[in-house]
Amino acid sequence: MIRVSELKLPVTGNQKALEKKLAKALRVPVEEIKAYRIFKRSLDARKKDNIHYAYVVDAEVKNENKILEKNKDKHISKTPDLAYHLPKGENYPAKRPVVVGFGPAGMFAALLLAEMGLKPIVLERGGDVDSRKQAVDTFWQTGKLDVESNVQFGEGGAGTFSDGKLTTRIKDPRCRKVLEEMVDAGAPEEILYDAKPHIGTDLLRGVVKQLREKIISLGGEVRFFAKVTGFQWENDRVQAVFLQNGEKIEAEDVVLALGHSARDTFSLLYEEKFALEQKPFAMGVRIEHPQAMIDAVQYGDAAALLPAADYRLTYTTQKNRGVYTFCMCPGGYVVAAASEEGRLAVNGMSEHARDGRNANSALLVQIFPEDFGSDHPLAGMLFQRELEEKAFLAGGGSYTAPVQTVGSFLGKGKVEAAEVTATYRPAVRESSLDEIFPAFMTEALREALPAMGRKLKGFDRADAVLTAVESRSSSPIRILRDKTGMSLCKQGIYPAGEGAGYAGGIVSAAVDGIFVAEKIAEKYGWMK
Repeated sequence: MIRVSELKLPVTGNQKALEKKLAKALRVPVEEIKAYRIFKRSLDARKKDNIHYAYVVDAEVKNENKILEKNKDKHISKTPDLAYHLPKGENYPAKRPVVVGFGPAGMFAALLLAEMGLKPIVLERGGDVDSRKQAVDTFWQTGKLDVESNVQFGEGGAGTFSDGKLTTRIKDPRCRKVLEEMVDAGAPEEILYDAKPHIGTDLLRGVVKQLREKIISLGGEVRFFAKVTGFQWENDRVQAVFLQNGEKIEAEDVVLALGHSARDTFSLLYEEKFALEQKPFAMGVRIEHPQAMIDAVQYGDAAALLPAADYRLTYTTQKNRGVYTFCMCPGGYVVAAASEEGRLAVNGMSEHARDGRNANSALLVQIFPEDFGSDHPLAGMLFQRELEEKAFLAGGGSYTAPVQTVGSFLGKGKVEAAEVTATYRPAVRESSLDEIFPAFMTEALREALPAMGRKLKGFDRADAVLTAVESRSSSPIRILRDKTGMSLCKQGIYPAGEGAGYAGGIVSAAVDGIFVAEKIAEKYGWMK
């Protein structure tokens, strides 16, 4: 096939217009194009008077070699082979591999192990996606928290209750494998080519169920409410894992795909003398605006023709501390994301249609190990907990979230006739962010907001709502591993994904899960 890039179409363009553009670029009649597929589509809205889609298309045509020889256009080339190829081998471990955690990293590690015939056993502390949704809905309606099955823990991991964003900056060829498996499991086909793909939490729940069923059909086993509470060792080599119910499962290869919020398990790893280190992360608030405002600013008169707009903003303070937006949810909701009693955390979520009234995004301040006040490997986790406890108290308990308008936070007084209404459930309470955050964080936010408002008109509008505390953007620790993917000091343990400090989103976590599964196979002589 031949790859053609930089095919530009107006937002009103259709399939026939794309075919004509493609034929013109290749200098062949439309009839000579046997088939084509969109490899990538991105929206260019930098110039409001020329908003357009840019396509990369793979085409099958007659006489491909001759066309490539004649055409010296840099935007035309042979389509590279991006297919993922399973490792191959005939050696199997004596014991079935165990995967701890069923978020993206654990799910795709288990899927690959199952596809190779290694029949993994998956142990997930939370519930299946249906029972988990019931627990989450109860929490959002009543404030009654299930500490084992919630927004953080359960089938699909934290990403299941998010926007289902699949954007990633990594260029790993395994990314395509992840997206193709999701499409096969029921995700919209456009995630294969949209530059900013998303599924939406409503559709993602069905996708993770189908991925689970595929793992089981290939000989894998998935067990819910199966929390790992200990290990058996022989000369620092894993022999078995213990479950909360007292059960012992023998294992010689264990994938630790814990997610960024498994704080009790992090404490267990510290007690078991795993090699852990502090890592930087970020904390802050969720900021909400009217989605119509974001659409108008980003798209101008074309807003009615385009999907809900997003944004990404960064700022570096005079004290050289980064402030940035993260996990932006067009047409979404701010949600309760706590996983521990007496500690309040928030996140953003949107459904596939992205048709909510508000836009929201995390507005985060960089946190460095020197801010922790300790060199203990878990000091970042304790820092998170401290701010979550303050947020819980500022909200008055029962997981009511503390909120403050941007105008109030910036000292502009009470906002009259506010257009923005907080979407967080079960309830919100006006409070002061100064009661929650250390001075270096509030100073950074107060400096960044007006600067970001100059980049995105209205971002610092007085009635925009700030909800605290966004604390789970990434893991505060890293579980050290070597080039084989194995823990530095615990043989047979393979840390993976966000919780281990090696990923930063659904796709990158899934890719890391595939990576460690490959390393397990490599150990038994399997080769790609």
